[in-house]
Amino acid sequence: MLIDSHCHLDRLDLAPYNHDFSCFMNEVKNQHIEHLLCIAIDLEAYPAMLALVAPYAQISVSVGVHPNEQDGKDPSVDELIALGRQDKVIAIGETGLDYFRSEGDLNWQQQRFRNHINAAKALNKPLIIHTREAKLDTLRILKEEGASEVGGIIHCFTEDWEFAKQAMDLNFYISFSGIVTFNSAKEIKEVAKKVPADRFLIETDSPYLAPVPFRGRPNYPTYVRYVAEHVAELRGIAANDVAELSTKNFCTLFKSVSV
Repeated sequence: MLIDSHCHLDRLDLAPYNHDFSCFMNEVKNQHIEHLLCIAIDLEAYPAMLALVAPYAQISVSVGVHPNEQDGKDPSVDELIALGRQDKVIAIGETGLDYFRSEGDLNWQQQRFRNHINAAKALNKPLIIHTREAKLDTLRILKEEGASEVGGIIHCFTEDWEFAKQAMDLNFYISFSGIVTFNSAKEIKEVAKKVPADRFLIETDSPYLAPVPFRGRPNYPTYVRYVAEHVAELRGIAANDVAELSTKNFCTLFKSVSV
C-alpha cells in the first residue's frame, strides 16, 4: 500500500495511456497506490484539475498558488478560504518561498506565503510547503505566522538535517521525492536516514523529478515505489515498512483520508 503525497495529475504526459486518464488510474490501482494528493500551483488551471479528479475518491487535492507564479491571480486570504472549503480540498498550497527562480524585491512572494498560512489556519488544514534557497525566511515566516497550529509537509525535501529538525519542531512532516535516489543527493540521503519513523512521507512531484532509473524522463505517481525502495535501503528496513509508515503518517496528518 502506497500513497503519493505530492503530484500534479493534470500535468502528466498521458501518451503511454492513450491520453486517457482513466487508463492511467487503472495502472495506479494495479500498482497498489491507495491515495494521491494532487497539488495546485495556480488558480487558472484549478477548475480543470478539480474536474479531472472529481470522479475518483482516492484522489484529494490542495488549493493554492506556487511562489513562482506571477502571471495569474494572486488570491486573498478570503478567496483561499472559500476555495479551501470544497470537499476534496485537504491542504493549502503549494506555497512557500523560492529565491532560485524569482529575483528582485520578493516581498510579494512573502506576503503570498503569509496569506496561505492564514487561510490554512482559518480552515484548520495543513500546508504544502515549497522552499528553495530560502530556508531562513521560510522558517521565520512559518514561526511568525503560527503555522505550527496546522502543520503540514515540507515537500520535495532538499535541505539539511538542521532545517529538517526545525521544520519538525513546527509540526511539519518531511517528504522525500525522486531526488533522494540521485547519487548527488548526499545530504538528503542523510536526512532520510535520520528522520523519525513517524515524521516522513514519500512523493513523486510528478511529472517532474523522476527517480532513478527514470531520471530525466516524465515522472508518474506509479514511480513512488522507487522512492519507497530507496528510502528503505537507506534506513535498512523493508520497502513494505516504508510504505506502511508513510501511509500511516499521511493518514495521521490528513485525518479525513482513510485507506
